Amino acid sequence: MRALFLAAALAALLGAALAAPARAQTPPPPRPALAPPLGHRAVHYGKWLTAGAAVALTVMGAHEHSYSRRDWDQLLVICRSADNACARGSDGRYLRSDAEFFYLRSLYYDRRANRRLLGAQGTLLVTAALFILDLRGRNDEPDNIPFSPVRVTVNQTRNGALVGIRIAF
Repeated sequence: MRALFLAAALAALLGAALAAPARAQTPPPPRPALAPPLGHRAVHYGKWLTAGAAVALTVMGAHEHSYSRRDWDQLLVICRSADNACARGSDGRYLRSDAEFFYLRSLYYDRRANRRLLGAQGTLLVTAALFILDLRGRNDEPDNIPFSPVRVTVNQTRNGALVGIRIAF
């Protein structure tokens, strides 16, 4: 008799534990249907704006560098044309005006390329920070869908307990 009572109590406890929804299966509270805050939208779209700016500045820097390289190559052609073609005066300037022109223009385009590439690197850092901030602000987790394939029912009878198991698949 005592063993039958213990078996019925154990079956009732097991049934109650399996039949009750687990904490992870309880549906989350409904989310408000509000638009995301303005700051989140600014971060979401701003990351693409800064990424585009980084690409544009890189392309412009490469373009300016090609101009600098072209003028430097022209200076080298002049310097290789004669032994004294690239002679410098006491102030450090080239004696030939065309050599000085190509040298100064090469420096001008080189500085422009450097500024654009530094700007591209700065905007790339800002872009990376905005991507990280955008990931932190997201909540793309799927809603919790409760699925309980096993249902256990326990009914008390006169001689003990009736345990039923239902498996859904």
